[in-house]
Amino acid sequence: MKPAAAVTTHTVDFQPRPAPRPTVAPTGRVPRVARLLALAHRIDAMIRAGELRDLAHAAKVCGVSRPRMTQIANLLLLAPEIQEAILAMPPVTKGRDTITERTLRAIVAEPDWHRQRELWSELCPT
Repeated sequence: MKPAAAVTTHTVDFQPRPAPRPTVAPTGRVPRVARLLALAHRIDAMIRAGELRDLAHAAKVCGVSRPRMTQIANLLLLAPEIQEAILAMPPVTKGRDTITERTLRAIVAEPDWHRQRELWSELCPT
């Protein structure tokens, strides 16, 4: 003899649900120099992990010239406090970015982090 099958009853509500409200996106955009710094960190991690051979390979993969890739990677030479400040910059709501990779080249060229911080404070007095 076969055991009797269990019968279950479910109520299903097919009423349409209201569409979710769109989330409010922050106005503005991430400063380009912050995106470039994040890219430099990502490329550095990929090179260390063996996913990319070197900066020349990264330049080819990213579709930029070798000198441009060097300029981007050089952002990693900035003092950690400066990198943190760049990544924490508020969104750009209108007009051009106030700080660009080009304006940072003089700071990047300075090997002493203490001097970099002085140059940064002159560039961004708070």
